[in-house]
Amino acid sequence: MVLFPHAKINIGLQVIARRPDGFHHINTLFYPLPFCDVLEFIPAEKTALHLTGLPVEGTADDNLCMKAYRLLQKDYKLPPVAIHLHKVIPTGSGLGGGSSDASHTLLALNKLFSLQCPEQQLMDYAARLGSDCAFFIQPKPALAEGRGEILHPMDICLSGYYILLVKPPIQVRTAEAYANIHPQQPAQPLQTLVNLPVTEWRGKVCNDFEAGVFARRPELAAIKAALYDKGAVYAAMSGSGATVFGLFSDEKTGQEARKTMSHVIFAIGF
Repeated sequence: MVLFPHAKINIGLQVIARRPDGFHHINTLFYPLPFCDVLEFIPAEKTALHLTGLPVEGTADDNLCMKAYRLLQKDYKLPPVAIHLHKVIPTGSGLGGGSSDASHTLLALNKLFSLQCPEQQLMDYAARLGSDCAFFIQPKPALAEGRGEILHPMDICLSGYYILLVKPPIQVRTAEAYANIHPQQPAQPLQTLVNLPVTEWRGKVCNDFEAGVFARRPELAAIKAALYDKGAVYAAMSGSGATVFGLFSDEKTGQEARKTMSHVIFAIGF
């Protein structure tokens, strides 16, 4: 069985308050992208994860795919399986690649072994693996609250826009991003702001991580400025970084920008 775990971008991200459990209350809009890793599952004598493609930190045994397998194994008698993960989505990019891999492992095991877990149960399992994992069980635009696991479908469509993802060869660790954040109640809730026309998002739909991250990683601020200079109607950092994306109102302008930007990792017209 082969699956293609997809990435997401965060459109706006408000860090509202620190929680007693050490996490933070956030508001963000998850938007899925057809930018994918590759996962293959093959019957085997022993369960193991094999990694190819872009580098992944940590050991294979600590990978979220293996954690997803072991999580289901606690409740179901799973046969052994060889998991092959080919990484295309860079780690430390704010695109949710690892979370998507974990959630698609749950989806694959549920189908491969006929576990008949309903969607909500899979989302509950996914939320135990990571704050944004539940989103990848049902990949539709959604406003995420709580730690990112409370999802509300949103009627947001980027049809007609062209997107560029730009990621220089750096990583921004989530802990690093949160170390420079000052939680606060937003003047306007994100749900209201993202319902504005995309051409009105600039200066209104903001990522609270940008100020602290840009101060430490000025090259990311320069990428955002360059995207606007080249015609983007909206540009922002995704999640805690280090990917910056730009939305262009027409494909011609987006493709011209792509020719002149370094470190473009993905581009597509919706």
